Amino acid sequence: MVRPTLKKQIPNLQEAIKETAWSQIAEFGAAALSLRAIARELKITAPAIYNYFPDRDALVTALIIDAYASFGDYQLAARDSLPREQMRARLDAIGIAYRQWAIEFPQRYQLIFGTPIPGYAAPKMEVMPTAARSLSALVSVVDDLRIASLLGVENFPAVQPEFKQHFEAWKTYAGDYALSSLSLSMLIWSRVHGLVSLELAGNIPPHGVDGAALYRYELDLIQKQFIKPL
Repeated sequence: MVRPTLKKQIPNLQEAIKETAWSQIAEFGAAALSLRAIARELKITAPAIYNYFPDRDALVTALIIDAYASFGDYQLAARDSLPREQMRARLDAIGIAYRQWAIEFPQRYQLIFGTPIPGYAAPKMEVMPTAARSLSALVSVVDDLRIASLLGVENFPAVQPEFKQHFEAWKTYAGDYALSSLSLSMLIWSRVHGLVSLELAGNIPPHGVDGAALYRYELDLIQKQFIKPL
């Protein structure tokens, strides 16, 4: 009797491996990710996984890229749900989508924005395209506000010369926006990231059972601080 091939047993083995990896991360954390444990779960041999991911780091990189792609999809969909001229509403929608995505996909959020995995360093050139795209929705709206002379960012710290090359590399993948727009976007991101990270860790009380009210307050504060009144 001819034994069925792996492709017949698992039509898309590569995706099955990644889905099983996400389940492992949810249960044990990213640092405990194991190719052999995934093979046991899928009832396949370890070499079958190595055909797709030669080691754990290769799998982690693939998961990071997928997470950034999903995050970017959410951000761009939120931006594009409103006309380009509605810049304030677009900025608000992007902020809301940030928290929604993090709550819906906490493992993905923690993998790209949380505690680094010991012994793993993400290959920048592999991750950069999707990572840059994921922030492009925010940067594009901030840049539109800049072009419309609606940003109030007097005395904003200048980007240090040694970091300008990193911003130039970012433009290759996410759009040719002004350096000041990208810099301000990073500050805005850091503020919403801080609140969302605290909420996911269960450290947001005493502001309610979740961080919705405090997060809403911060989104309003960001607009008041950085966008000029009409």
